[in-house]
Amino acid sequence: MTDAQETAADMPLRTTGGTPPDDGGSSAAEAPVPLLEPREGVPPVIADESALAETVAAFAAGSGPVAVDAERASGYRYGQRAYLVQLRRAGAGTALIDPVACPDLSGLGEALAGVEWVLHAATQDLPCLRDIGMVPSRLFDTELAGRLAGFPRVGLGAMVENVLGFVLEKGHSAVDWSTRPLPEPWLRYAALDVELLVDLRDALEKELDRQGKLDWALQEFDAIASAPPPEPRKDPWRRTSGMHKVRRRRQLAVVRELWQTRDRIAQRRDVSPGKVLGDAAIVEAALALPGTVHALAALNGFGHRTGRRQLEQWQAAVDRARALPESALPQPGQPVTGPPPPRAWADKDPVAAARLSAARAAVSALAERLGLPQENLITPDTVRRLCWEPPKPADDDSVAAALAGYGARPWQIEQVAPALVAALSAGTKPL
Repeated sequence: MTDAQETAADMPLRTTGGTPPDDGGSSAAEAPVPLLEPREGVPPVIADESALAETVAAFAAGSGPVAVDAERASGYRYGQRAYLVQLRRAGAGTALIDPVACPDLSGLGEALAGVEWVLHAATQDLPCLRDIGMVPSRLFDTELAGRLAGFPRVGLGAMVENVLGFVLEKGHSAVDWSTRPLPEPWLRYAALDVELLVDLRDALEKELDRQGKLDWALQEFDAIASAPPPEPRKDPWRRTSGMHKVRRRRQLAVVRELWQTRDRIAQRRDVSPGKVLGDAAIVEAALALPGTVHALAALNGFGHRTGRRQLEQWQAAVDRARALPESALPQPGQPVTGPPPPRAWADKDPVAAARLSAARAAVSALAERLGLPQENLITPDTVRRLCWEPPKPADDDSVAAALAGYGARPWQIEQVAPALVAALSAGTKPL
């Protein structure tokens, strides 16, 4: 076994003193070591029920946390399903599972019930894991841990290099993971993604404990694990890139019709919607409101590579939007359930704008002192809601209760409530 293949669990975290870690890179004496091969080599891909049953038994018998990762085919396929699942646990080694061949991994999820799952950027992988029956009851998110610990760069590669001293090869992160069979270099890359994840978790736990932030992190992890599945986004067509150019209701209807037509085609063909028709082309057609296929073909995004039949289906969508009665046209913007955009506060409520300015300054100063991003200390939306409609009186108890109602965790309330109470009191004069 080479030095690069040995565990990094005993390596010290590269930080000293009482300040957040500096991930500016290791010194020449501590040059990072390329990690080229998994410790036990690249395991075979599990693609049948018999091999899956053996893996479930092995991971159930393992010990300690389990490292979990998933690879999707974003930009290639429709949706965000998993096309490879990687796991590693002490006593079980590494497993690479094909969720296309083995679409139900609920048995594996049940075997790992109560075990802490270690993921990097957990909220990205949890939806696709949930779809195949894998839902953790406990987790440790190494990306979020890095943010709370104050690391400027929290990608997996940067964290492994600066915390453990190893370099991960990241060249296959954006490949089409729906490819079958998966090439050997891709499988090696996938196996290495979970190779040191538990080691990274252990080092970050020590660092968070050193900084007095471990309980903060555990509260955040519990919140992620217990969060319900997100509700489907309302009017997803409104997120079309370039929508800020579309202002008239008839044009909005064209965007909606083209987006929905594209989505149906993409789902049927199982390809990324962007490969069917680009957002820029949708916006171009909405602005031009073409009345014929010939006029549509002259627009950017509908050039000579678009066949006549395709042009006709896009023109049909435009025609449907053009034929809608005024009452059926979408309204500009979306219903606002919270406070208005901050840029409008000075006109609508100057006193609230003053409160928001004072609160933002207080949160920024506190986040800098604590060595973590402002959005992890408290979400900007929570600050806006509190400042738009502050409790009366705006004292410690009422502000703490309001923050809890907006979903803030106890550690966040403890840290920010006093600063926000002071900001709400100070920000009483119009800007």
